Amino acid sequence: MRRLGALSRRLAPARTVPSTPWRAPSRWRAGPVTLIVLVGGLWLFGTGEAVLVDAGIGVSPWTVLAQGLAVRSGIGIGAATFVISAVVLLLWLPLRERPGLGTIANAVVIAASIGVTVPILATPREPLAQFASVLFGIALIGLGSALYLTAAMGPGPRDGLMTGLHRRTGLPVTPVRLSIEVSVLVVGWLLGGTVGLGTVMFALLVGPAVGYGLALVDRSRRPRSLRC
Repeated sequence: MRRLGALSRRLAPARTVPSTPWRAPSRWRAGPVTLIVLVGGLWLFGTGEAVLVDAGIGVSPWTVLAQGLAVRSGIGIGAATFVISAVVLLLWLPLRERPGLGTIANAVVIAASIGVTVPILATPREPLAQFASVLFGIALIGLGSALYLTAAMGPGPRDGLMTGLHRRTGLPVTPVRLSIEVSVLVVGWLLGGTVGLGTVMFALLVGPAVGYGLALVDRSRRPRSLRC
């Protein structure tokens, strides 16, 4: 029973963001290791989003919005992602949310990763391959999120909007996040973004993916003697 309990704990997703050797001392100061983890995590996140786009069966709500904007404006999806992040950051001003270096990196690196990766990925044609691509993309997003979060250099534009609205309205985080995601999804769909099975899979699986990503980072992190 003890072995079974230990195994179940090892296989369970993390419930909190673990403290890591590369955790930044502040939102604006970081060593080289922290920056590598931050940028690497955000690049993985963007790559996961790109995999979802190329799978062709639906993407995350914010990428639906970016797709719709790209369709209407004629700009690339990476550029559309950056524009949306910039607009969301402007919404922080009345909410008095505090940014960090990770906030800026989130907007720039994820957009660059999507813009670079989407054109070079092969689009799967078979339904099983599309399904597998969505799972792989969600796994990359989970791991990338875990790395980015453990750097502790400030929330991304979307996360900051959620926490800012939560603090200013007093509403629980869950309905605030849900209302944001649904609103973004509807607007993106009306603009011409792709909504499908992949969108549903993302909604159901991204939370566990981040939890398991955090658990993986917690188990495989470098020794605490590492200086950042």
